[in-house]
Amino acid sequence: MTDAVAPSPLVVLVHGAWHGAWCWSALQSRLDDRGIPSVAIDLPGHGVSTLPLGDLHGDAQHVADVIDALARPVVLVGHSYGGAVITEAAVRISSTAHVRHLVYVAAFALDPDESVMGALGAMPKHDVALGAAMRMRDDGTSVLDPDLATAALYGSCSPEVIAAALPRLSPQPMATMVQPVTGAPRDATPSTYVVCTLDRSVHPVHQQIMAARCTEVVTLETDHSPFASMPDATADVIERVVASAATGPS
Repeated sequence: MTDAVAPSPLVVLVHGAWHGAWCWSALQSRLDDRGIPSVAIDLPGHGVSTLPLGDLHGDAQHVADVIDALARPVVLVGHSYGGAVITEAAVRISSTAHVRHLVYVAAFALDPDESVMGALGAMPKHDVALGAAMRMRDDGTSVLDPDLATAALYGSCSPEVIAAALPRLSPQPMATMVQPVTGAPRDATPSTYVVCTLDRSVHPVHQQIMAARCTEVVTLETDHSPFASMPDATADVIERVVASAATGPS
C-alpha cells in the first residue's frame, strides 16, 4: 500500500483596497500555464461579493474561513492593503500549518498592534500619487478619481489593462486602514516581500522598511500592480515560493 501524496500548496490571492479578485486574472493565467493552482478571493463588498463592506478583521476572518474550508496547505499572497489582511488572517485560521508561506506584493507587512495608517505615520514621510486620487465620502468609504488612479496604480500597465481596470474599482471602507492586526504570523511562517520600485501608491522606501520584516525580498522594476504590468515575473516569484513550500511540513 502506497502512502497518499500530499497536495501541492494552493495559491490563495487576496486583493488590495478598491479592487477585487478580478485584478489577479492575468497572473492566474500565467500560473495556470505552469500547472500552479490558484484561487482569488473577493473580500466582502468587493468584486462580485454580495456581502456588506466591513473592516480589516472582517476581511481577515473571511479569508481565514476560506482557508479553513479548503483544508489544504496554501501559499497566501496579499497585495497592498491585502498584506494587512493576510497578516491577520494567518493568525485566525484554525490550523496555522495550513499556511506554508506568506507573499507580500507591494503590501503592508504589519507588526502586531499596527494598522495601515499607523505604519505609514511611523515611517519617514514620502508623498505618493495615491493620496491625490482618493476621494472621501460621507458614508466612511473612499473612492478613487479615475483621472488620477492610473498614475497611482497602473503606471507601467498597457492602455488596455488600464481601460479594463478603472471601471471595476469600488469603494473602500476607511475603517480597514485604521484597525490594527493582532498577531505576527511571520515569526513562524516564511515570507517573501515583492518590492515594486516604480510604485506611486506605497512608496518604495516604505516597502523596503516592511520588506526587512520578511524572510526574503524580491525587487521588480514596475508599478503598484505587478500582477498586471509584469505577470510573468510575478508568476516566477510565486512559482519559486510554491516549489519551496511544497517540501515543507503538511
